[in-house]
This record gives sequence, C-alpha cells and structure tokens, in this order.
Amino acid sequence: MSGMYFAHSYRDLIVYKRVRMLLKELFTLSQAFPRDETYSLTDQLRRASRSVGAQIAEAWGKRRYERSFISKLVDAAGELYEPSIGSKQPVIVAISRQAK
Repeated sequence: MSGMYFAHSYRDLIVYKRVRMLLKELFTLSQAFPRDETYSLTDQLRRASRSVGAQIAEAWGKRRYERSFISKLVDAAGELYEPSIGSKQPVIVAISRQAK
C-alpha cells in the first residue's frame, strides 16, 4: 500500500496543514483591511480561522470514538461559515480563493 502513511499527531494531517497555511494567508490579507474593521470583521475572521485548527486538534483527541471524531470535524467545517454574516459562501473560503 504505497502512498499511505500513518499520522502520529493532528499536526501530520493534511487538512490541519492546509488550515495553518490558510490562517497565515488570512492574517496577511487582513492586515490590509480598513482600520475601522479591526475589532469587527478582522477579529471575527481571525478567531473563526483559529477555531478551525483547534476543532481539528480536538477531533484528533477523540479519534478513538468515531461519532465524536466526526462531530468535531463537522464543527470545524461549520466554523468556516461563522464570519459569513449572511453571505452565500464562507468568507474564509472566498478569501482563500481570491489569494490564489
């Protein structure tokens, strides 16, 4: 079974590595946001994006219990929608697509 590997930590998960890259990208992009957004949209985006990584780490801690593991991963995906403020797609996903 070539191409398969065993993750020793949540930090080894591809999804976690991508979240970390997105978080760095988001912080860089959000520095260009208007000053009046510092305590609203900027802060909300940063908190939500950090929460995604935290939820993945929590899911890793509960990986022995399939339902709990899946529930935490669903929570992580849900965090992408928190800052959307009524838009039709998650703001974090939209920002990531614009940066490519």
